[in-house]
Amino acid sequence: MSEEIKNTNTETVSKNFIEIEIDKDLESGRFDHVQTRFPPEPNGYLHIGHAKSIILNNDIAKEYGGKFNLRFDDTNPTKEKEEFVHSILEDVKWLGGEFEDRLFFASNYFEEMYEKAVLLIKKGKAFVCDLSADEIREYRGDFKTPGKESPYRNRSVEENLKLFEDMKNGLCEDGSRVLRAKIDMASPNINMRDPVIYRVARMTHHNTGDKWCIYPMYDFAHPIEDAIENITHSLCTLEFEDHRPLYDWVVQECEYDHPPRQIEFAKLYLTNVVTGKRYIKKLVEDGIVDGWDDPRLVSIAALRRRGYTPESIRNFVKLAGVSKADSSIESAMLEYCIREDLKLKKARIMAILDPIKLIIDNYPEGQSELCTMPNNLENPDLGEREIEFGRELYIEREDFMEVPPKKYFRLFPGNEVRLMGAYFVTCTSVEKDENGEIIAVHATYDPATKSGSGFTERKVKGTIHWVNAKTALKAEMRLYENIVDEEKGKLDENGNLNLNPNSLTVLKDCYVEPCLKDAKAYDSFQFVRNGFFCVDAKDSKPDALVFNRIVSLKSSFKLPKND
Repeated sequence: MSEEIKNTNTETVSKNFIEIEIDKDLESGRFDHVQTRFPPEPNGYLHIGHAKSIILNNDIAKEYGGKFNLRFDDTNPTKEKEEFVHSILEDVKWLGGEFEDRLFFASNYFEEMYEKAVLLIKKGKAFVCDLSADEIREYRGDFKTPGKESPYRNRSVEENLKLFEDMKNGLCEDGSRVLRAKIDMASPNINMRDPVIYRVARMTHHNTGDKWCIYPMYDFAHPIEDAIENITHSLCTLEFEDHRPLYDWVVQECEYDHPPRQIEFAKLYLTNVVTGKRYIKKLVEDGIVDGWDDPRLVSIAALRRRGYTPESIRNFVKLAGVSKADSSIESAMLEYCIREDLKLKKARIMAILDPIKLIIDNYPEGQSELCTMPNNLENPDLGEREIEFGRELYIEREDFMEVPPKKYFRLFPGNEVRLMGAYFVTCTSVEKDENGEIIAVHATYDPATKSGSGFTERKVKGTIHWVNAKTALKAEMRLYENIVDEEKGKLDENGNLNLNPNSLTVLKDCYVEPCLKDAKAYDSFQFVRNGFFCVDAKDSKPDALVFNRIVSLKSSFKLPKND
């Protein structure tokens, strides 16, 4: 779905099918500028799929020197909340959506929508219908059966105008009447079979309050919103392809100059990931997650809280590409993108998630010294830091084994390893509690082996990380897996989510270097051997640090090769 186009510098530029269509529109004179929009309904938090639409619409506008609008499609007050408006605003800004002062609400156009509905009635293109919702559905027919005309379809213009005004003035019961477009009940496209364009509904609206008791339907409101805002290209996902004839009908019959053009693209699907609002809503309401921003979800707010960056999501969307064909993308690709973004940007810090004490018996009690550590071996520009070394340290429990298997190069009785950035130590003995569990490991160190001293007389095969027991900060670590059981699949036979009981593991007694004492919400780090972690924005406090694991350090995932 893309073409390679050579520019004047003979550089090859690959264009997706949307860019190719826009080029044609500009060359033919259909449009003399490009203006796009992202039009979310404020009935929930945005997810990773919406990120594709935000980034695509914003970047297309920027590429063509055009403008990008953010507009809330708030025509259904039953599900809409101010909370969702604020969360969407934050998400769009965070992802780099440059809408400047072009923030709009569909509800601000209700007066014009009403006037356009009156225009359609006057033109004989709309009528008030008294059929019930079930009857309308029955009369509409299906893909094999043409629709049947409503008995109210041939009301006079005068009667329709009077009844529609009654609807607006609150003289009709909710659900008793609707306004329908008069198009073609025999159309092979069911969307064109006299669709409902207004309904009676006494609902308080978050923006207009109780001013209106009739509300426009999405398929009628959306093209009008685009036309009012001078949108040139209405970029939307494939499920709206069958709605395009109605979109075009509305802007034409409502007599808008320079009607916008709708172009559809494939949604962004991730394997074994929950994006449906009703599923997420149930997870929130049932207390399975701690909100729409729970780091196990893929709402944009959840990804941000977990530690994903706008750059990683933008790169993910770029790698996913723009096409006309639906397909699913491995969620491992999203993890690949955050690793690639963070690996050269973040300091490598030592953190112990499952601590056991290491006591260096021949290191003087009460003495300490500073060891110099590079912040990132792959990026010297991040500089160095100094870490206090002492007699008692914490190491990872898995870095010691009393009876090791073959090719285990970490600490065990009689074996020598390097403490990262410090000294060689040799295990001499262990302490156990009354249950036989090891509570401390004893060792001796060789003062001649300090890192950076130039010592070369012998080498060791193992290096382990550590923190100073005296100065380390206690922290909570949260480790995440997919919220659905990947082996069983997303849904069971009853349509319920197959939840993964191990989606969240909380480790309470962890230790990190003292340099993290001033770490703030969303700050992220590479914890040696344990992964990339981010300070939790909701629960972490200066005296009680909480870190979310963004992603582990390694994966078997590899980018698919281009054909």
